[in-house]
Amino acid sequence: MDFKLQRVRAHGDQPQAIEELVRSLQAGHRHPDAPRRHWSGKTFTMANLVARLNRPTLVISHNKTLAAQLYSEFKNFFPENAVEYFVSYYDYYQPEAYMPSSDTYIEKDSSINEEIERLRISTTSSLVSRRDVLVVASVSCIYGWVPRGLHGTADELRRGAAYGRNACSSAWSTICTNETTTS
Repeated sequence: MDFKLQRVRAHGDQPQAIEELVRSLQAGHRHPDAPRRHWSGKTFTMANLVARLNRPTLVISHNKTLAAQLYSEFKNFFPENAVEYFVSYYDYYQPEAYMPSSDTYIEKDSSINEEIERLRISTTSSLVSRRDVLVVASVSCIYGWVPRGLHGTADELRRGAAYGRNACSSAWSTICTNETTTS
């Protein structure tokens, strides 16, 4: 399925910015300059790029709050497509600590949010089953991520190598099947 952008008209210099960014990306530039002004419609401009280029897309935010805002906006721009939210599992994290003054050791503690887990599983499912996927993620979600039950399994990906969606989907299915049968 193609990305279907909700009908909203571009204003001001947005049409020109969209055209320039599309041309730049189609010419192979990996990091084109995007508009950097506040309230200039950057999210709308990015939504237009996603729709025009029609590629699976990853949007990384520096925190969960902005990720949630972007997720909501992209969900409104693409109501028929798979817009997913992929952030860190933990609502609360207390690292281990030692307080020498009282000789007290504080154990590491974390609280996993079940809704975030559901959203992460939905993201994974969309990535292996469809092409019209836009994932909004927080930077912190990429550190130490191993889904429950998949510890000890890994596939190596090499920079610059081409991987087909079907091959990745098949590998993921194999990992999941092996984990289910060995658990």
